Amino acid sequence: QVQLVESGGGLVQAGGSLRLSCEASGRTFSRYAMGWFRQAPGKEREFVAGITASGNTYYADSVKGRFTISRNNAKNTVVLQMNSLKPDDTAVYYCAARDGYYPTHTLREYDFWGQGTQVTVSS
Repeated sequence: QVQLVESGGGLVQAGGSLRLSCEASGRTFSRYAMGWFRQAPGKEREFVAGITASGNTYYADSVKGRFTISRNNAKNTVVLQMNSLKPDDTAVYYCAARDGYYPTHTLREYDFWGQGTQVTVSS
């Protein structure tokens, strides 16, 4: 069992930055692929970024070059650094863990989810 707790959301102006953190419980964090997803009002939850157990990273085209995902297996944390934020980035952001090597874009392939953290970008 893995419990995930996100933090770091908030209100920021367009062009600003936020750093989201996800802290995981459990001793087996390092074997999980991790993903960040987001859900805007009235829209489906979508993949944002993912990282393999060994640190290979993947991004949605909409955030490539602006967001960076990283992980620290010793501290059981995964971080999403978000720069050059746009109003379209406004959403609830979720951290998720998948018991497999690669992160995927498919929600049902993830085994554990955090409760989400709100990110609001004003124009």
